[in-house]
Amino acid sequence: MKNIVVTLCFIIILSGFMAANAIVPDNEFSFSERRKLSEIPEFSLEKLLSGDLFEEFEEYALDQFVLRDVFRGIKAIGRYYLFNQKDNNKIYIVDGNISKMEYPLDERSVFNAAKKLNDIYTRYLQGTNVSYAIIPDKNYFLASQNGYLSMDYDRLVEIMNQNVKNMKYIDLFSVLSIEDYYRTDIHWSQDRIIHVADVLLKELGNEARASGVQYSREEMYPFNGSFYGQAALRLEPDIMVYLTNDIIENAVVYDHIDKTYSKVYMHDRFGTIDSYDFFLSGARSLITVLNPACTTGRELILFRDSFGSSIAPLLLEGYSKITLVDLRYFGTELLGDYIDFTEGQDILFLYNTQILNKSAMLK
Repeated sequence: MKNIVVTLCFIIILSGFMAANAIVPDNEFSFSERRKLSEIPEFSLEKLLSGDLFEEFEEYALDQFVLRDVFRGIKAIGRYYLFNQKDNNKIYIVDGNISKMEYPLDERSVFNAAKKLNDIYTRYLQGTNVSYAIIPDKNYFLASQNGYLSMDYDRLVEIMNQNVKNMKYIDLFSVLSIEDYYRTDIHWSQDRIIHVADVLLKELGNEARASGVQYSREEMYPFNGSFYGQAALRLEPDIMVYLTNDIIENAVVYDHIDKTYSKVYMHDRFGTIDSYDFFLSGARSLITVLNPACTTGRELILFRDSFGSSIAPLLLEGYSKITLVDLRYFGTELLGDYIDFTEGQDILFLYNTQILNKSAMLK
């Protein structure tokens, strides 16, 4: 009887999952992992003979398996709490802070990043006020101190400082702490970086200060950051905080590629696959923020990654115009076709350490 029951249970489970996978429609995206899921591969004789068809089908089957997130959660619980593993697919948790290991330091990538900055300076920026700053990722504050693999941040800064020419380095490592970042996300929280905006404005030679401005503090909940889904655990979401005032609300954002106008804060983006797109619509290759409240005529060109989306609004007090360039989506050779570079502009390269460690993505 025991053997019969075990056999029947095995058949029911196997048949049930097979039927469920055949019936349940495929998902295009995984909102928890924030990525596009594999689609069923197209058949071809060439892929069949090479074996690629089976590899693609295995990837598809893993991505589209029913109750996938449930099994991911079971796996994560087992690794963290049953087998006492320190990480799950490089994701680790320290005092409620979720992070992903970035290791090792790719020195060739950092050299390439320095070369990219120098090339842009030589082509467009000679005679302008140019600075660069590096944003440490969360691992700088969490990894090595808690026994996790970590890149050599001192060496990264050393390579940049030795190889970037004609630009002023602005140190942000000493003014940031882990409390400035979201617990479930890679990014910093806007309400915690007013002092960072002050440092940038001061080093750029701008007399305005973000700390001298009155802001209204607004909250949105829940904010499940990019690491939340990757951790595959039921953890407490973050509260997304944003700062606003008449200057920010009246600023106009122009997208040079789509040729559309919008606002600094996009409320309809909160609760989507990436709620951080709330700030300046997220990943945009080339946008300009026009501030009619500032009459100085001063202009900032900010070469940035996603961190720049939330700090740019805090810099508006000192600029009539801020142009944000994301070189991950915009080629260097096209800059002159869209931006009129002049000697009176302030130029800031602002990149986090993970971008510099994977600088091949900069076009």
